[in-house]
Amino acid sequence: MPFINSTPRTTLLVFLLCYYRQEATDQINEDTDHNYYTSKTYGPTDPMSKDLWVNVDQMDKEKVKIHGILSNTHRQAARVNLSFDFPFYGHFLRDLTVATGGFIYTGDVVHRMLTATQYIAPLMANFDPSVSRNSTVIYFDNGTALVVQWDHVHLQDSYNLGSFTFQATLHSDGRIVFAYKEIPVEVSQISSVNHPVKVGLSDAFVVVHRIQQIPNVRRRTIYEYHRVELMRTRITNSTAVEMMPLPTCLRFTSCSTCITSQINFNCSWCHRLNRCSSGFDRHRQDWVDNSCPDETKDKSCDIINTTQLYPFTTTLVAKTTGRSRSRAESTTRASSLSTSHPPTSVPTEGKTTNESAAERKGTHPLHTGLILGVLMVMLIMAAAVLVTVYIYHHPTSAASIFFIERRPSRWPAMKFRRGSGHPAYAEVEPVGQEKEGFIESEQC
Repeated sequence: MPFINSTPRTTLLVFLLCYYRQEATDQINEDTDHNYYTSKTYGPTDPMSKDLWVNVDQMDKEKVKIHGILSNTHRQAARVNLSFDFPFYGHFLRDLTVATGGFIYTGDVVHRMLTATQYIAPLMANFDPSVSRNSTVIYFDNGTALVVQWDHVHLQDSYNLGSFTFQATLHSDGRIVFAYKEIPVEVSQISSVNHPVKVGLSDAFVVVHRIQQIPNVRRRTIYEYHRVELMRTRITNSTAVEMMPLPTCLRFTSCSTCITSQINFNCSWCHRLNRCSSGFDRHRQDWVDNSCPDETKDKSCDIINTTQLYPFTTTLVAKTTGRSRSRAESTTRASSLSTSHPPTSVPTEGKTTNESAAERKGTHPLHTGLILGVLMVMLIMAAAVLVTVYIYHHPTSAASIFFIERRPSRWPAMKFRRGSGHPAYAEVEPVGQEKEGFIESEQC
């Protein structure tokens, strides 16, 4: 290697080259610690942040829709039908709910509290488009992507901070892009007193409980099984976040590919549902109701004819019961005959055998039962401690979900009050009246 003379000019050029290379590297932040998505954040000077911003003004005006009600109201949500299947946490969605609070609700059942779980939030906050005439909520569907833009929206409780302009783009391959054009203040400075402030994704499953005290009444509980929280300090003007979906168990359609999959999840195949799952997705109710956790313990692809197993067992029991009844009847008849015609001789041998057996029972030491009882109590206490420790350190395990689903007395009722941090959203075009109750639950 030839010798390079280190002149001041050469040193300055090398310094500037290293500086700009380091600055370009700092503009891209990649997060790979998620199980369902990997995210990349692009800084203001990175060209990708500009490429990821969708200029709605240059799109087909017939497909660009400005929602009049959302653009002039506060805490409203409207249903949007997609022209393509959008994969979200492995589930294909066709209907979404766009809210004025800077997020998209992805749940099937629309209820008043949409901000808790199942959302796509580029910037969830207490935005009120009705306070300014320039505030609009725009969405655009070109057949392969949906773009939702909150344009020049203001915070209701902090109008003087300025207007926010950002958008969320949902691609048909599951890729999600958050692009930010105008962010006048740091996201950490936005107040969350009257409305949650979130940036990221969340999904949950719904479990239906029947109330025994009240017939024909069901209660639905929402469990959040995963959440992606993005760094709020990276959300500034002219930035973008790109989230790529990772493979889930739901993508496998056969038993062999399911149990041999090498992904971040412990996939199991359920023959009764003909489905591959980790047990934590939106089909959790069907997974548990069909006893799939018990079926998938052996990790085999042997087809079990469950439809014929239980009828055969029932018939066998019925036959056995019939035989036992016939034997009992014959024994009863024999005993009745023997009592009506008592024998002339007395069975002394039988009496002697019974007395000797009673004597043997009395010779056992009494403290043996006490020792066994103490040992059983100690084993039960040790097992309870181990189960508690396991559930505490594995909150997403099947045992943890089992106990969480069966502690309704500790769950607070979901209330909707202003200033409580849980805002009540009203649906613009309600699909139907939802009379089933919801209760708030913790994250799994």
